[in-house]
Amino acid sequence: MILIRQAVIDDLQAIAELFNLYRIFYRKASDIESAKIFIGERMRNNESVIYVAEENKQLLGFTQLYPLFSSTRMRRSWLLNDLYVRESHRGKGISKELIEKAKQLSRDTGAAGVALETEKINVVGNSLYPSVGFRISDTTNFYWWDNDL
Repeated sequence: MILIRQAVIDDLQAIAELFNLYRIFYRKASDIESAKIFIGERMRNNESVIYVAEENKQLLGFTQLYPLFSSTRMRRSWLLNDLYVRESHRGKGISKELIEKAKQLSRDTGAAGVALETEKINVVGNSLYPSVGFRISDTTNFYWWDNDL
């Protein structure tokens, strides 16, 4: 049975490994030590909420959410920034369970909702998100300014 739960600091090494695989999926270089530092800082500083999918004491996937605030709604919202499930466990509904946990966090905190983004070429993600109630905004444009360029 797969358990979806909030991560604790004892999960750090396993989450860092999953986070590293997530970054590799998005064509970033493998860097497990930096992944561990980055995730550890988010956890220790309470800067994100991380949920994990666990079975037989092995972490199969995770999602990481960051708090945002909507000035016009005068409420918190959540950014579902990261979602990853091990290749060996895809197609079993784990991503949907992690997303449902994120939606429950939004309800529990009285937030306005959950935002996310994915690449246009992410065929699986662009099929998954509408199937769990997300819709593409037709009222806003998302822009990005890149400090690295």
